[in-house]
Amino acid sequence: MTMAVDAMGGDYAPNAPVEAVCQAATSFSDTRFVLIGDESQILAAVKGNLPNNVTLKHTDVVIEGDDEPVRAVRRKPESSLVLAAKMVADGEADVMVSAGNTGAIMAAGMLVIGRLPSVDRPALAPVLPTFDGRGVLLLDAGATMDASAENLVTYAYMATEYAKHVLDIENPRVGLLNVGTEDTKGNAVVKQTFSLLTQSRLNFVGNVEAREMMAGSVADVVVCDGFVGNVVLKLAEGIGLGLFSGIKDTLTSSLMTRIAGGLIRGKLRGFRDRYDWAEHGGAPFLGVAGGLIKAHGSSNARAWYMALSQGRKFIANDVLTKLSAAMEERK
Repeated sequence: MTMAVDAMGGDYAPNAPVEAVCQAATSFSDTRFVLIGDESQILAAVKGNLPNNVTLKHTDVVIEGDDEPVRAVRRKPESSLVLAAKMVADGEADVMVSAGNTGAIMAAGMLVIGRLPSVDRPALAPVLPTFDGRGVLLLDAGATMDASAENLVTYAYMATEYAKHVLDIENPRVGLLNVGTEDTKGNAVVKQTFSLLTQSRLNFVGNVEAREMMAGSVADVVVCDGFVGNVVLKLAEGIGLGLFSGIKDTLTSSLMTRIAGGLIRGKLRGFRDRYDWAEHGGAPFLGVAGGLIKAHGSSNARAWYMALSQGRKFIANDVLTKLSAAMEERK
């Protein structure tokens, strides 16, 4: 198995991806890692020698966060992100991982790697932390802003296969994000999607409100369009950051609270880890004809390592073949 890693994407590149790759290379000796980016910067970030199963592919071209995605992919074919996608497209790598420009990753997936048969629009599928600790697979989280009912049903089928084979959920419960649980709620697209999912072979549990989704006890997969999903994703991240910041401020506000904080430090660390997005790895672009994992732009080495582990499991469990088979069964 070979993984192509965009070493120049993300807020902490190349240090975070390089550190994570070196750690992953030790953990997964049967996997070859290709770090793509500025060789001098990558070597400067290495703490010691590179493991034997890590190689470098040099380029000093980078797609920046404010670049227009499609134009950047076309005008910067030698960028670290596009070169990673080309490796997947050419069969030189099984999966690519990047924490770079989300739109550019999506464009590279569509223009360079291509789509699976019967998939019109790929979807970004992150796992959101939930109050019960299980997590919920949300899609789409930003790839397609105006999705049709057919797109949403396709997402549900792909997410079911991904949840089975990567998240180890035997019979994933699929919910449709809506403003109410009643069958008649929602706009025209959501109502049509509800009807189609009701007739599908999926384990469809009906409409799900956002508060139920975060509880985690109602559905394992929640489907929505990319506009709504991206708002939900960023709201959840913002609430999490604000909550932990507030707890920290409270526990350091006086001598008494500092003592109390010290007594429950272990419990608080476990509580924090349960809702830490870094522990959930990256988000796959489901529907692309190759492994494509998007790590969070602010990923540290731990988050990068989890994203690499996720990409490895994606390939090891032959998820692409299972996604294609699920799409064929829908016909």
